[in-house]
Amino acid sequence: MNNRQPKDKQPVLVLGGTGKTGQRVAQRLQEKGWPIRIGSRTSTPRFDWLDQTTWQPALDGIKAVYVTFQPDLAVPGAVDAIRAFTQTAVGAGVTQLVLLSGRGEPEAQESEQLIMESGIDWTILRASWFNQNFSEGYLIEPILEGFVALPAGNIPEPFVDADDIADVAVASLTEHGHNGQVYELTGPRLLTFAEVVNEISQATGRTIQYAPVSIDAYKLALIEHGVPQAYVDLLTYLFTVVLDGRNASVADGIEKALGRNPTDFSDYVKKTAAAGVWHQVVA
Repeated sequence: MNNRQPKDKQPVLVLGGTGKTGQRVAQRLQEKGWPIRIGSRTSTPRFDWLDQTTWQPALDGIKAVYVTFQPDLAVPGAVDAIRAFTQTAVGAGVTQLVLLSGRGEPEAQESEQLIMESGIDWTILRASWFNQNFSEGYLIEPILEGFVALPAGNIPEPFVDADDIADVAVASLTEHGHNGQVYELTGPRLLTFAEVVNEISQATGRTIQYAPVSIDAYKLALIEHGVPQAYVDLLTYLFTVVLDGRNASVADGIEKALGRNPTDFSDYVKKTAAAGVWHQVVA
């Protein structure tokens, strides 16, 4: 059971506030009555990782920040951006940073180190592959089409639910006792991508095939679909470097942070299937 004491309410900037975890963090904070500001390219004031002139206005009056970097902390330039943003945030009077990081990504750990050395309160959320990549991300289209081809081999992954990540982020922002913690966030069991697709197929009653492909064939397919080269490079990195077995273990970060078990992938699948997300017609 989680018996941590609540903090006094302070203004929170939620970067990526329209993304998978950011929108969930923002909603939970709002429901708790916390003053928040969404940090995105469409918000007011606007926040853009590629335009440092937008950072200071977004940080004005803010005391804590939920930091998510798009598209991933592993991309070139991410470390420099996190370094500059951290310095700007500290200079603006921010007293807490909660960073969403990637499990098994050495490049992401460079950004983590910058946060740890900032001189203010920090919490690191080191997350595995999101469940919601199959319903809110780039994998929903092949799921809807009934054919998923990935260069994932037979490597299992402890898929984690974005709602669990958001719960840990909100706890870190609103409760005492999370400062200086590195939470490894995973689901409760390991699944291969083939097993994931099979679970979705069974839950929806639809035939969804999974096919392993080479990384070269996958890259070519992405390029043919008009995927930007930077994102092609990121996915190549994730499938060939990060998905090499280094993350084929479950961790207890959710239990430590929240005092409860993480969401099982099957529960996510049942909930998502019941909502009809995987029954849309692909034009």
